[in-house]
Amino acid sequence: MLRYSTAGESHGKTLLALVDGFPAGVEIETDAIDADLKLRQGGYGRGGRQRIETDKVEVLTGIWKGVSLGSPIALQVINKDYKLERLEDLPRPRPGHGDLTGAIKHLGPVRGILERASARETAVRVAAGGLAKLLLKQFGITAFGYVSELGGVKIDPQDSDLGKLRNLRTDSIIYSLNPDQDAEIKQLIDATGKSGDTLGGIVEVRVDGVPFGLGTHTQWDRKLDGRLAQAVMAVQAIKGVEIGLGFEAARRPGSQVHDPIHFDPQHRDQPHLGFVRPTNNAGGLEAGMTNGQPIIIRAAKKPISTLAKPLDSINLDTKEKQGASYERSDVCAVSAAAIIVENVVAFEIATALVDKFGGDSLQEMKARYDLFQQMARER
Repeated sequence: MLRYSTAGESHGKTLLALVDGFPAGVEIETDAIDADLKLRQGGYGRGGRQRIETDKVEVLTGIWKGVSLGSPIALQVINKDYKLERLEDLPRPRPGHGDLTGAIKHLGPVRGILERASARETAVRVAAGGLAKLLLKQFGITAFGYVSELGGVKIDPQDSDLGKLRNLRTDSIIYSLNPDQDAEIKQLIDATGKSGDTLGGIVEVRVDGVPFGLGTHTQWDRKLDGRLAQAVMAVQAIKGVEIGLGFEAARRPGSQVHDPIHFDPQHRDQPHLGFVRPTNNAGGLEAGMTNGQPIIIRAAKKPISTLAKPLDSINLDTKEKQGASYERSDVCAVSAAAIIVENVVAFEIATALVDKFGGDSLQEMKARYDLFQQMARER
């Protein structure tokens, strides 16, 4: 089973991810992972921390001559802003953070909670996802995340092929698929920052090239849509997840929800084996399994909880009403969330791929993948 765990604090010495179950024989290109780390730091509305850090991944274990060995891979992203031992505790917990809840749960300081709960931890989740994308690339599978709504403003994507859509995201200061709306969004972020407030939004990820049969219907905890939802919901500040039509499916009759099944023999060599759908309302998943269509998943990110104009809180020592403490923060990090969600989704798809086709080596996985595609075409 492909899995990972992380360690580290926001202002600690370093952040670590330990990836276990990654197959042998995959060329590890850290430039691709570093590119994702750079994107995670970008997007309009970010704060001063991003001017301090220049995130790059170090692969500490599990490779030889740039190729994975099949043993655990340790990834490191060093914190340049290491100062944890010099920081004081926060006397007034911040609404929306885990400050109060965590301090009471652990009977300890707020500092110990906020340092680990911080979204800074997602740097190594992006690194782990970037590693997973190197595996997915070998099977023609790609993951792509972008902003579809910010601060209540819906962003209409321009109609184009996937390659051009990636260029549009690159051109957008907020990582949307319509740079023409950037000026409007920039003005909104600026005004919000001046008022001491923050903004949230919605990000969308699409995964292309996915074959039939990743995930399973046989057990609730192995359904791929459930695993994807958990991975995305576990990203800091994400408060909602939907796949395909999502909540809109509840508002329509069945005839306007379910995707008709057609067959085009000219596309038998595609991952969908020629089974085509005129719509993709299911978002590429039916009964917990991939159906050969692109996976579409969206996440709702709440506004950042740290406010320059703080909400009411209390002093934990005196229990008197005071304004919440303030730590340096962003006005808007929805753009970063698009990259983070893209990578956690990629890791779950890679996990399902390893589950389906075995994981000792890339060579073995490719042979099993090709055999399955052949058998599926002939059934």
